[in-house]
Amino acid sequence: MVILKELLTWRSAVDILLIAAGLFFLYRTLLRLGTWAIFTGVLLATAVFFVANFLDLKGIEWIYSNLSHVALIALIVIFQPELRKIFERAASVTRQDVQQKEDGLAGLVSQSLFMLAEQKRGAIVVFPGRESVGEWLSGGFRLDAKPSLPLIMSIFDPNSPGHDGALIVHNGLFTRFGVRLPVSESQRLAEDFGTRHHAAMGLAERTDALTAVVSEERGKVSIFRDGEITPVDNPAAVEAAVLTHWRETAAPAIEIPTGRRWWAAALQLLPSFIVAGLFWLSLTVSQGEVLEKVFTVPVEYTLTAPDLVLVGDKDNEIRIHLAGPRTSLDGLSPAQLSVKIDLSNAVPGKQSFYITDENLRLPKSVTLLDVVPSSLELTLAEIVKREIAIKPQLVGRLPGKLEILTVTVKPDKLTALLPATGGKDQVSSITTTPIYLENFRETTTLFCKIIAPPAVQPVDKRWPDVEVTIEVRSKK
Repeated sequence: MVILKELLTWRSAVDILLIAAGLFFLYRTLLRLGTWAIFTGVLLATAVFFVANFLDLKGIEWIYSNLSHVALIALIVIFQPELRKIFERAASVTRQDVQQKEDGLAGLVSQSLFMLAEQKRGAIVVFPGRESVGEWLSGGFRLDAKPSLPLIMSIFDPNSPGHDGALIVHNGLFTRFGVRLPVSESQRLAEDFGTRHHAAMGLAERTDALTAVVSEERGKVSIFRDGEITPVDNPAAVEAAVLTHWRETAAPAIEIPTGRRWWAAALQLLPSFIVAGLFWLSLTVSQGEVLEKVFTVPVEYTLTAPDLVLVGDKDNEIRIHLAGPRTSLDGLSPAQLSVKIDLSNAVPGKQSFYITDENLRLPKSVTLLDVVPSSLELTLAEIVKREIAIKPQLVGRLPGKLEILTVTVKPDKLTALLPATGGKDQVSSITTTPIYLENFRETTTLFCKIIAPPAVQPVDKRWPDVEVTIEVRSKK
């Protein structure tokens, strides 16, 4: 019921829609590039992870959690071309690159291709789409010429310097010829196809361009687009393919399909929505699972009354037992869960402070189940002002035959603020910083700082330095 309520929110709908759109773009790109073998393995590994997560298989979860970052980098490297195409298509959603075509250009090219096929002269002609093909082209010669039958026949004449390369037709002009195209890395074409066919397939896998190829050996014409090869038998079929290509690339990148195209698009989108919904549900179920977890957290004592001081032993850490959704518990750290004990209303003497959820800043979805220890026994004492003796802290022995005659401390007492505990816990003196006797050769006067227990504080903001004189003499 909770999952259904979350599923019906607008945020979850947008979440699922965006995931489905990403999967759809990935599906179309992989369909064109023919890299299903790797992607199938990734899907299988993902399915194993979701099953392990749902069944709470700790071993598989540990492996996936520790290898997930490395696997993500590996996937980015492996699918770099596919991811790039997804972003390119997403960026061209609103792009409308309407080509300025001359009447009869498609028929002219179609006629010339079949004339070349009859003479068994190889040729390759590229009609770019929305996506730029410039980065995939290399070499060749700049042309920018008005199309004509003699020109295209001369370009693919065996004696022409660019007859082995491709002719680029863009915006009603022959823009470049003798261009080299990227060779296909997939296994879609049989090995008996020549370099022209593999080059045309390589460009069709990487872009939305349409490429027409004339086979020099077979005298046949083929059309390449979206990673597919289509043999054609007559000029009319080539002309129709070119005109359809121009019409589709001139239209908005996203259009509302009709008729059979609507059903075809729906059949492609439906699996994407199903996978996106299952992915979202699996995450919601796993992250919404209620777990229990134990934390060891620090204790902070705050807001002590100005005339009281905390004395004796006190706990600096306690253990708390919490319950809540996985997402809430995984996001907690001991530093965030420090227990705060408010001593502003405390009175002198020994007293108990019980720990509840009021001492913690827990998320609303997290519940406090148990605390160990459940209460803290603290002793507070009133602060009194009293004179306390200063003892020099002598370390080591005098060198040679020297001995200490007198040790004088000025002042020998200081007024301090300390708890009025009495008995064995009464502080009777404070000391100086260490004085190392092995460095003395004669009577010496030095200034030392004060070392006092935390419960003993100076009346002013800091302890004054004291003068210590050590008078030495040689032993008789």
